[in-house]
Amino acid sequence: MIVYDGVKTDFLKSCENDSIALEIEQNILSKMGRHTPKAEFRSWENSLNYMYKVLNDDEIPNDSGIAIEFNIPQTSKRVDFIISGYNDSQEPNMIIVELKQWDELKAVEGVDALVETYIGGAVRKMVHPSYQAWSYAQLIKDYNASVQDRRVKLHPCACMHNYVRQKDDPVDAEQYKDYLEDAPVFTKGHASDLRKFIKQSIVYGDKKDILYLVDHGKIRPSKSLQNSIASMLKGNKEFIMIDEQKVAYEEILRLSLMCQKDFKKRTIIVKGGPGTGKSVIAVNLLAELTLRDQMVQYVSKNSAPRQVYLQKLKGEMKKSSVDNMFKGSGTYTETGLNVAHTLLVDEAHRLNAKSGMFHNKGENQIKEIIHSAYCSVFFIDESQRVTMDDIGSVEEIEKWAREEESELSYLELQSQFRCNGSDGYLAWLDDVLDIRETANYDLEGIDYDIRILDSPMEVRNLVIEKNKSSNRARILAGYCWEWLKAEQNNTNYHDIKINDFEMSWNLGGGEPFAVSDTSVNEVGCIHTSQGLEFDYVGVIIGDDMRYENGKVVTDFTRRAKTDQSLKGIKKLYKEDPELANSKADEIIKNTYRTLLTRGMKGCYIYCTDKNMEDYLKKRLEMCHK
Repeated sequence: MIVYDGVKTDFLKSCENDSIALEIEQNILSKMGRHTPKAEFRSWENSLNYMYKVLNDDEIPNDSGIAIEFNIPQTSKRVDFIISGYNDSQEPNMIIVELKQWDELKAVEGVDALVETYIGGAVRKMVHPSYQAWSYAQLIKDYNASVQDRRVKLHPCACMHNYVRQKDDPVDAEQYKDYLEDAPVFTKGHASDLRKFIKQSIVYGDKKDILYLVDHGKIRPSKSLQNSIASMLKGNKEFIMIDEQKVAYEEILRLSLMCQKDFKKRTIIVKGGPGTGKSVIAVNLLAELTLRDQMVQYVSKNSAPRQVYLQKLKGEMKKSSVDNMFKGSGTYTETGLNVAHTLLVDEAHRLNAKSGMFHNKGENQIKEIIHSAYCSVFFIDESQRVTMDDIGSVEEIEKWAREEESELSYLELQSQFRCNGSDGYLAWLDDVLDIRETANYDLEGIDYDIRILDSPMEVRNLVIEKNKSSNRARILAGYCWEWLKAEQNNTNYHDIKINDFEMSWNLGGGEPFAVSDTSVNEVGCIHTSQGLEFDYVGVIIGDDMRYENGKVVTDFTRRAKTDQSLKGIKKLYKEDPELANSKADEIIKNTYRTLLTRGMKGCYIYCTDKNMEDYLKKRLEMCHK
């Protein structure tokens, strides 16, 4: 959908009459039913007046097409500005312009395509403008049949008209080189360079014909995208399915393909605890359904699993169309009905109601996901809800599926957690942590290396030793130590101090914690490890979970102030102490249960509370009698 379209003369006239921003505002209200915030309205006025200056050139055809706020089909993403026409060989071309109001930014070392800039009242990490423009162009190219069939050439760029570029500017840092080559950035004082960029590809006007073709193009994954993800998955041992994983995969595949044929909505709930291969199934389906001509995306609330599985697919490849297939759960607040064929929602227990930077967008992520796809697949473990905002439950999914008139199906994965496929360790943990009573008082017959250690240094030494063979061992901790933002990239600053033991929380920059070669020297938390698996983990249990008067107790007051997972608990405690303690107890115990089940072969535990240490040792001793 295009919010505003016209030819160049229409656009110039609207700018001269000071009506362009008003026309866009009215179109958004009539087409999308959305009111425009004042800040967005002002940004249109500023940016579009700059584009008026750029396009006010006789060599740019008067009948070239102009589109503003082009909503990329199957997404809630909008391209700021498009110019369409033909090159000197009469081939269809489109210039895609990402408009930015930024006047400063800082390069972020060690991560791909991220910068820091002041936006929304704070300094935040954002994608580099070149990456954003390139990814939008790639998304259109990969899924728009008209672009593929008519061989429309796309030329992305970014325009930062308030930004004064300096020598050795951070916007041009080495890590952004690949994206800048495909999508150059034009800054303040360089309107003539942007004009030249446009005129290289737009020689003859198209009277909006190319815009019409693209806007009405069918959704179809390109052959290059299909081949790309298929080749990434082929031979990748990380994603080989076994036993019940294959059975669940085939059933989800069958139901999703039925949606593609009969256009009926279906919602599939897949229950499975740690180590059941939920993510492996999701990634395999992502590849196979794309090969079946579907628009399909892997969705998660947490960025950690998205980053890790994407990197495992891409390997050493830096730039790939597959990037656009991994989405955050807040992506679907403005997408229309059934715009995607299939959405594969991993870690569905972590879904929130509201979305956005300030948790003020949308109504309910579960509703929005089901609404946006013919087939929605939710991989869920209700025992892994770990924040006050987590709403993911089977009941909640069922509620919204019924409202959206979506047929419900259920699958359940049994644990492949241990070598012998037993879920006894999980049941034992539930019993030990007083989460639920089980018959598992011991670990008889379970091949798992669990040790309760006397110091965090012992945990560290064991994990470092185990990590040497395959970089699959990590230290994790409960959120009982402050995570100072000012020191998040300082490896010499040690957030966690216990007697003579000192370590840093995992650093803010660099590769994802789960795959970085240096992460074994840092401590991960629930947010950087949930949804991921290691061979071995060391877990530091802090003072928020102790053993007192013969039972395991939790204490939310011992959580770090920087922890957002219990945000609002103090206010709730004043209103209803019993409810607050109950909620906090569930979240804290679920957090440790999740941390203690990240290691597939072993777990090494240290407790800051001596009574808790003695209790766990006693329970472990009972297993060997």
